[in-house]
Amino acid sequence: MIFETDHLITPEQAKTLHGLFRERARRTPDAIAYRHCLEGNWHDIPWKEALQEVARWQAALISEGLSKGDRVGLMLKNCPEWIFFDQAALSLGLVVVPLYTQDRPENAAYICNHAEIRVLLFETESQWRTLRNVGGQLSTVQRFVSLNRVEGGEYDGRLASVENWLPEKAELERIPLEPGDLATIIYTSGTTGHPKGVMLSHDNILVNAHSGLLSFPAGMDDIMLSFLPLSHTFERTVGYYIGIMAGVTLAFSRSIQFLLEDLQVVRPTILVSVPRIYERIHNTVRSNLEKASPFARFLFGLAESVGWRRFEYGQKRASWHPSLLLWPILERKVASKVMSRFGGRLKLSISGGAPLEKEISKLFVSLGLPLLQGYGLTETSPIISVNRIHDNHPASAGLPLPGIETRIGDHEELQVKSRCNMLGYWKNPQATSAMISADGWLATGDMARISESGHIYITGRIKEIIVMSNGEKVPPADMQQAILRDRLFEQVMICGEGRPGLSALAVLNPEAWENLAGELGLDPDSPQSLKERRAERKVIERISRQLSEFPGYARISRALLLLEPWTIDNGLLTPTLKLKRQKVAEKYSKEIDALYSRF
Repeated sequence: MIFETDHLITPEQAKTLHGLFRERARRTPDAIAYRHCLEGNWHDIPWKEALQEVARWQAALISEGLSKGDRVGLMLKNCPEWIFFDQAALSLGLVVVPLYTQDRPENAAYICNHAEIRVLLFETESQWRTLRNVGGQLSTVQRFVSLNRVEGGEYDGRLASVENWLPEKAELERIPLEPGDLATIIYTSGTTGHPKGVMLSHDNILVNAHSGLLSFPAGMDDIMLSFLPLSHTFERTVGYYIGIMAGVTLAFSRSIQFLLEDLQVVRPTILVSVPRIYERIHNTVRSNLEKASPFARFLFGLAESVGWRRFEYGQKRASWHPSLLLWPILERKVASKVMSRFGGRLKLSISGGAPLEKEISKLFVSLGLPLLQGYGLTETSPIISVNRIHDNHPASAGLPLPGIETRIGDHEELQVKSRCNMLGYWKNPQATSAMISADGWLATGDMARISESGHIYITGRIKEIIVMSNGEKVPPADMQQAILRDRLFEQVMICGEGRPGLSALAVLNPEAWENLAGELGLDPDSPQSLKERRAERKVIERISRQLSEFPGYARISRALLLLEPWTIDNGLLTPTLKLKRQKVAEKYSKEIDALYSRF
């Protein structure tokens, strides 16, 4: 299907990400760019006002004596100031490095030093205390800027508050920039202890955003609700930059805790989310059904069945059936009540960052939600593929975006080639050459197949990277190795693929378990003792101790305690004693499901 695209700003017209912002403000100065909540009241910011704010932030950055190519960082929740700082930095040819708002001090220090960040914008006094813990390690930072006032604490001459740092007014200056200039470095979890810095140019992101808008509709009458962290490339490209390119209003959710309430207030027409949000609503719907009357459950099941047939008929994959005549009633009695949880007027919903379970996807499309699953990597700016409104295969990762070539390489690995592929890893040419071939093909690390229709189906992972349902990517190998430093553990496997958090399957040392059980007053010979919640809590405490030096993602919330070892004979280890993750997961699938049922 071809969408109306006259309102879009093309990469050629924008040239850079700041050029995109300026062009949008020129075209639609009085339209609403951003909506945010302050002290319980929602406020609108038109494009022309947003551009004036960017000028103030630009002037403050100029006062720091920075040069084109210098790196600046920000640790903010999603808010207008995130945009203003980003655009001001980009307008000067500075390179923006986003950090997680809540991270271990050591990880933040590593990123700041590795990227040689000169100015760091943060939000709260709590964050300042975190930064102060590693203040001696942040030698490259010449200026810390606090969005909120920081009271008391040890003096640091590098600290300034936004209210004192920003001028009252400023005129926007223009600096010559090129589309191929480095725009941002985004640190993403690798298989080693430290994250890798993905380098993306202005052109990388602009082309990806424009190709996305040729694949799904968005326009000046739309409003998105932004709640995924802007430090994630998914939200940054699909929510923020695509919003500018299409003229969409971006509303900032107050927090995940207020998300369901904000959906009702903002009533977005477009929602960009990771699977976890759909999982939460799906679980609520299923839980309510269990308490409903038999007739209500029957009616809901009928709505699902008829709705799926209606969806398949609309996709031209099924013939018309008389049961479709029931849909208007079922839509009013059942489907509309579920859709109202999203605000009631969604015309497009995109899920990415991690695979969405087929059952959940099927439920929502059956009830009329235009849900498109997509796929991508930080290294590809990030979208590689997405389903289309009228060519939607919910179990697939969709069709490649226009301009993106795909192929299946060795070991069934999906490889991609396009202008969206990253420039490389910051200060890591070895990792770059391992990821991108000499002729430009990027290795995704994911096993896939491509159907006759061109849809991509992800079938597995070549590298052992866990992708949780919130989109967080976690490398388990180093974590497992660290846990094994404690003699309580003989073998460990961390799991959490497509789940809301991490759990550990732990084979315990019999002697160490006997001692621990004795301390807890449990019978070490009883299988029931391994299931005791106090034993699990103690084991998680021991695990957390070993993971104290890892980044913030390394949090284990549940643990399955075992005494039977994983061996070659029982098929859980390879002849070279490597763990067969899939086999272990299959063997304990019921136990793992039970862990997450009480997550």
